[in-house]
Amino acid sequence: MPQMANIAVTKNDGTTAVTYTSVVPSAGDRSPALWRNLTVGTASAHRPTLTCSAQPNGPKTARRVNVSFVWPTIATSATGQVTVVDKSLFEGSWLVPVSVPDVDVNEFASQLSKLIASQLMVDTIKSAFAPT
Repeated sequence: MPQMANIAVTKNDGTTAVTYTSVVPSAGDRSPALWRNLTVGTASAHRPTLTCSAQPNGPKTARRVNVSFVWPTIATSATGQVTVVDKSLFEGSWLVPVSVPDVDVNEFASQLSKLIASQLMVDTIKSAFAPT
């Protein structure tokens, strides 16, 4: 089981590092771990968040991992009040059978994460259209 830690990523410019700070570790099955980008916004509701939870499926033949990423869009009113006006959202889930050999789970995890991080997938998310 991985230990809670900060997560460093690069911003859209490809060089600037940003850290998602570990805020709350998971307390066990179904309890989400929470990370927050503390460099954005002036209040918790204004900051991008990543959550991750896991639990067994019904017959306990597999484990499901759920991930959610929320990027709030904030605006400042004429009176200076900052509010969330919209949110970009990613929700993903994967199922890993407990009978699958570790070598297959390891390859699945490595390739999935790299596919999602590929430039084609990044461009797809940016355009909001599937590749044609």
